Amino acid sequence: MTDAQLAAHLAEVTGRLLLAVRDSGVLSLKALGKAGDATANQYLCHALREQRPDDGLLSEEERDNPDRLTRSRVWIVDPVDGTREYGEARTDWAVHVGLAIDGVASVGAVALPGLDGGVVLRTDQPLALPPAPERLRMVVSRTRPAREALAVAQAIGADLVPMGSAGAKAMALILGQADIYLHSGGQYEWDSCAPVAVARAHGLHASRIDGTPPRYNQPNPHMPDILICRPEHATRLLAEIANLDTADR
Repeated sequence: MTDAQLAAHLAEVTGRLLLAVRDSGVLSLKALGKAGDATANQYLCHALREQRPDDGLLSEEERDNPDRLTRSRVWIVDPVDGTREYGEARTDWAVHVGLAIDGVASVGAVALPGLDGGVVLRTDQPLALPPAPERLRMVVSRTRPAREALAVAQAIGADLVPMGSAGAKAMALILGQADIYLHSGGQYEWDSCAPVAVARAHGLHASRIDGTPPRYNQPNPHMPDILICRPEHATRLLAEIANLDTADR
């Protein structure tokens, strides 16, 4: 399999495993999250080390390893993005399998197993973006919307679309459910690597909120912010964000 085929296959199979764990009906909500994370992580990490033994690996559920910093190719995975939504049997959770090459999110797949029939969006099979609506829509956290996102949405007159996981939010732009995903306040590389790779493959803009490109496989995997949007809106959104920073000073 190519890297993209492998990413899509692993994301899809991991999603099916997670559904099986949840549908077993023998775990409480708290235990379900832990079991799902552990099961998905074990499968993904074993499969990647088997299929790509010379590549590095960074997973949310694994202890970090400095060896990855010596590798040009590093798989960055989030076995269950949106553990809370997964446990609550919502649709807005995801599986992220991304590959960073020389620090760039280059290949990946995001599975949305909770959607009817399961959906996998991938870098090697981009879909045509749906037509842009007259009024912009911004996906935000359903529990803790970022201050910057709320302020920018108000400034541009965008409707808010509350949603769960980072992957589900990013993929909502491809599925025609939203036009902007603006996050600030705390994420890690595994939250955005696969979504950024997939978004860019579909022609979307993806950057940090200061406009710089996101860099992956860094010594500290903390990556607190991301902007994914239709390319025609990027300049305006980045300007609005910069205006917020100026007003705060």
